[in-house]
Amino acid sequence: MSGTNAASGAAPCRFAHYFVICGIDTETGLEPDELAALYQWLEADRQGRDPDTAAAGENFEQSPLKRTFKSKVLAHYPENVEWNPFDQDAVNMLCMPKGLSFRTQADSREPQFHSFLITREDGSRTYGFVHTFYEEVTSPQICSAMQTLYQMHQAENPSSATPSSSSSSSSSMDSLASSLDEADSPSSSSCRSAACGGYDASRDTLYVSKALCLITPMPFMHACRRFLSQVHRAVAAAAPPPLPLESYVHNILYEVPLPPPGRSLKFHGVYEPIVCQRPGPGELPLADFPLGQTFTLLGVENLVQLFNCTLLEMQILLYSQDYQRLMTVAEGITTLLFPFQWQHVYVPILPASLLHFLDAPVPYLMGLQSKEGTDRSKLELPQEANLCFVDIDNHCIELPEDFPQFPNKPELIQELSEVLLRYGISPVGGAPPTSVPTSTTTPGSVSTRHPGLKSQQALRELEDDGRNGNLGGEQLAVLDLLQGNATLERLQALAKRTGVRVEALRGVGGEGEAQGGRTAVEEEELRNAKLNVQLREVFASRFTTMFADYEAFVIQSAPDLESWLTNREQMHNFDKASFLSDQPEPYLPFLSHFIETQMFATFIDNKIMSQWEEKEPLLRVFDGRINKARLYNVRAPSLRSSNYQRCTILKESAQAIEQRLLKIDHTAIHPHLLDMKIGQGKYEQGFFPKLQSDVLSVGPTNNNRWSNRTATAQRRKDRHRQQTEHLTLDNDLKEYMQEARSLGKNLRQPKLSDLSPAVIAQTNWKFVEGLLKECRMKTKRMLVEKMGREAVELGHGEANITGLEENTLIASLCDLLERIWSHGLQVKQGKSALWSHLLHYQAREEKLEQQQQQAESPVSNGPERRKSESSIGMPSLRASVIQDMRHIQSMGAIKTDVGRARAWIRLSLEKKLLSQHLKQLLSRQALTKKLYKRYAFLRCEEEKEQFLFHLLSLNTVDYFCFTSVFTTIMIPYRAVIIPIKKLSNAMTTSNPWVCVSGELGDSGVRQITKNVLEMTFDSAFRPHTHIDAMFKCQNLGKLTTVQLGHDNSGLLAKWLVDCVMVRNEITGHTYKFPCGRWLGKGVDDGSLERVLIGELALPNADEDCGRGCRTPDMQHSPGQTRRSSITSMGGRGYKPTSAQIQEAIGEAVNIICKHFHKPEKERGSLTILLCGEVGLVGALEQFFHNGFKSARLFQKTVFVWDFVEKAVAYMESADQMGDMQETAEPLGLTCVSLCHYVSAINSSPRNIGKDGKFQLLVCLGARDRLLIQWLPLLVECPVIQRMYEESALLRDRTTVNALIAVLQTLHDFPITLEASLVKGIDL
Repeated sequence: MSGTNAASGAAPCRFAHYFVICGIDTETGLEPDELAALYQWLEADRQGRDPDTAAAGENFEQSPLKRTFKSKVLAHYPENVEWNPFDQDAVNMLCMPKGLSFRTQADSREPQFHSFLITREDGSRTYGFVHTFYEEVTSPQICSAMQTLYQMHQAENPSSATPSSSSSSSSSMDSLASSLDEADSPSSSSCRSAACGGYDASRDTLYVSKALCLITPMPFMHACRRFLSQVHRAVAAAAPPPLPLESYVHNILYEVPLPPPGRSLKFHGVYEPIVCQRPGPGELPLADFPLGQTFTLLGVENLVQLFNCTLLEMQILLYSQDYQRLMTVAEGITTLLFPFQWQHVYVPILPASLLHFLDAPVPYLMGLQSKEGTDRSKLELPQEANLCFVDIDNHCIELPEDFPQFPNKPELIQELSEVLLRYGISPVGGAPPTSVPTSTTTPGSVSTRHPGLKSQQALRELEDDGRNGNLGGEQLAVLDLLQGNATLERLQALAKRTGVRVEALRGVGGEGEAQGGRTAVEEEELRNAKLNVQLREVFASRFTTMFADYEAFVIQSAPDLESWLTNREQMHNFDKASFLSDQPEPYLPFLSHFIETQMFATFIDNKIMSQWEEKEPLLRVFDGRINKARLYNVRAPSLRSSNYQRCTILKESAQAIEQRLLKIDHTAIHPHLLDMKIGQGKYEQGFFPKLQSDVLSVGPTNNNRWSNRTATAQRRKDRHRQQTEHLTLDNDLKEYMQEARSLGKNLRQPKLSDLSPAVIAQTNWKFVEGLLKECRMKTKRMLVEKMGREAVELGHGEANITGLEENTLIASLCDLLERIWSHGLQVKQGKSALWSHLLHYQAREEKLEQQQQQAESPVSNGPERRKSESSIGMPSLRASVIQDMRHIQSMGAIKTDVGRARAWIRLSLEKKLLSQHLKQLLSRQALTKKLYKRYAFLRCEEEKEQFLFHLLSLNTVDYFCFTSVFTTIMIPYRAVIIPIKKLSNAMTTSNPWVCVSGELGDSGVRQITKNVLEMTFDSAFRPHTHIDAMFKCQNLGKLTTVQLGHDNSGLLAKWLVDCVMVRNEITGHTYKFPCGRWLGKGVDDGSLERVLIGELALPNADEDCGRGCRTPDMQHSPGQTRRSSITSMGGRGYKPTSAQIQEAIGEAVNIICKHFHKPEKERGSLTILLCGEVGLVGALEQFFHNGFKSARLFQKTVFVWDFVEKAVAYMESADQMGDMQETAEPLGLTCVSLCHYVSAINSSPRNIGKDGKFQLLVCLGARDRLLIQWLPLLVECPVIQRMYEESALLRDRTTVNALIAVLQTLHDFPITLEASLVKGIDL
């Protein structure tokens, strides 16, 4: 049709796309709302009742005036717009989310204003602005139908004539969906008690709601509200408007263009001109919803927390009685995200029929209308573990547990508070809830609802309603008069008491002149616009500071767009590790989470695509600001510091807006008479006329002057369409786009038109597929990152993960599991769906266990796995779901279900049992069926199997995500001391003790009672004895050393120990501390105490089959030969060559250097690198042992420490005789230091033996940077000739100099020694 084409040609650049009228269709009459019936069906299904019987039949319990009836789109102009096809169902549902509502003359009938938006599949948005008013019902059929319904209601509920019961009449629609905004209902003082909530056709006048709506491509909220309110005023006024209404509607649809960027536009409503403005290309994008109101409603502190949750892509549910408040807060919070954009489900007003969307296991931002008097506790939400619940009317928010805070939060709050105070807004927030007019407009009637209202509070409430557009007639006039005038305020209170009406002083100036010739409304709009932009600039400047250098870390590796799109999933687009390493420490917890979000990924994708396409507008503005900041700062160091930088452009940004609004750039054509048929659309006061569609469906033909302006936009849209068509050709690409652009993107706004149970099932199927894809991507990312890191420790590649990043990925896995367990729940119990399921499982299994009374193999453990460790003597550790739950339940520090669930996931992941535990949990199918609906993820067999398989892949890497996070809990440890096998060597009469040390502390000395000696038999029935001790202490972290000793008492005081095994009884991690030496006086090196260095024991094949393979041990490459220390028992016959010894020293020093080049939190234990089997001490021992004359015939074995002691004795005697007087001053001091250290080690109360003393000397020398000074002294000492052969490495000057050069490199690092190594040494 030609009209449509004319309309659509200029559509992209028109101010408004559609004018819509919704209301009652008098031809079809009263129809119950299908959506209400569907909601009842969903509710019944949720509660486990038969949905079909629940939704059948009328609901006569409710008064018909409180029931929901079907509204319809009565007309919309034009018929269609090419760029923005008209979605009748969606528009109808969002214009009248509660359907039609009826009133009588006894009820309040103030007009209401609200806005909505529709998100299209390509992510673009369309805005709707709705003015709802009440129109008298003239159809006798509808009046009689209402009368009949009311009589049937009375027959069903005889008691409903009394007001108390009618207000509390039960409704199957619970708090989530109200068919009537109770706030609009009449108060008891203003209606006759006999007829309260009732209707009598002979006595009462019936009114029904009607909605006028403008649908626009951009959110010009103030302009649309003023236009619609003027149109309604023209209908309600006694005199007809200057022109037929068609002229004004035709004008705004076809003759008012969008203001060009950076310009302002004036167009004409029915009575007054309306001005709107659009930001320029370098400014923040348009945002017309009053941010000041959002801050007033929530307070700065709450709003910053909500902003943080939005950035971290949590589930956000807004809750308010007022639709406009929902929209204002939702739009307010999303405009603050600049330069990022919310990528997930975004439905600021969720109609009752879409409540199943709250079950969505994806991030969402949704608004839910509350019913007055509804208790928040009765609101059953499917999942709350990751939910931020915003109760707008009560000015409070409920936050998820455990999320990082936004950087510099206190300073940000301070700066925002100062901006608000400049505009007279309290930063604390908590504006009183909307006070809906409680009386009719009859003079003299007094509201009894708030008996003691202070005048100031009354004004605040009026202002609040004014901003919402919910004031009409008299009150708006009052507000205009009252603003900022205390005297007039008191006069108004007096006038109200005496029944005098106050009208606005509408004289020559139209709406009452304010300063500078502007009206009060224009002043308010200007103030809002300035406040909006200043608040947004404060947030934008935070991102400009935080991401000033982001471009340097973008990885642009593809030659063209097509190859980039094809390989998008395999590519790393952003160097996260390097970016984080460049940030100030306090920012890291937040940034490490934020750079994992979809909004950040999309931002980086847009940056990469800007090489080949026009820059996305937000990105263009952001990049422009960063470049400008660089010009001024020349990359000032302050950009990298965590000092707070205030926004410097607040004044300019407000001035730009003020100038545009003061100096109008463009004026649209005035409304004019159209070529209309005479005699149609007769004016009748109070009734909206039927408009002539033929003049409104065709725009003027001279719109070519706009076409050039839209050419660029059209080209961009064409390119986008071609790109999406190109993508649909290739299924892999299509699948990629769904994943990479977030699985929730095609669900950004649920389809509002067809809401049959089949469509709901289809939606849930999309959720199931999406969850599985997300699980696959998350586990893959965790594996790639972790493997990357372990590969580095084995000497390959570069590290690209930090502990912080790892923790972020695990937290994100916990969140995913919570969302999977929340999907399709029958009845929600507690905040964590996973923990709730585990508790059900525990109760059931413990009950079965009691019934069967089988102590040997309790049923609760399913296929119980016995852990037979790689050594004899360590008793098996029972591993079961229930056992791990009991560990978590005994942790007093964790107070909430969400916390317990996360701890349990971390523990299972660390034990490599996560997949196995969840498989065990889900194997109880009867329980799963009882807890979950048929469409739930956990009841989709194939997807569930794939999900468990993806989790199983995590067993290939080592995590310490439980041990490293819960550092303060008490953990039981088991220590087993295993003697060398000959029975006589294994017996001891002395009193042994152990002290276990880890990265987080030590256990203290634990005495072991003598009677714990146990005998076990191996597979060949050979007896073995060992000492087994249990103790409990605060989490030690990864274990590093064990001090083992005894008091040398009794006849059998000598003791030959093979090793000590220590196991963390919660995580099952077992550490082996090799010894292979004697403890006792007069044997070996005379040691009564040894410091043993341990490492994580590899599980053997029996145990490992239960949980898949694992990576090699983290401390050494599998290819390295394990070098034992020369002084160890096994090594005495082994003589390494000179080259091997030098290589070993070089490698030991190299490993220590690498250790210090890692981020501090990633370093692990330095003790193992110094004293472990391939550590520096062992390598230097080999160096000192080379050519050492240790074994003497018929004499005691001589140790390296004997050589050191003799050298020191020589130096001391030479010093006393004065031989060293002539030596250079530094050498003399070095000599003194060596003597001092050796003397301190010898006088220590510890009996650590000669090898232990040498180890201690090397460690102290490395710490205090003295080793390279001591070596020349030992080499020069004449004692060396007696104790070393000619060929010894220590007597070769060249080799010693090379050794000194190698050790010199350690001086760059601050070596700190564990307390267990240096205990008792007094220097």
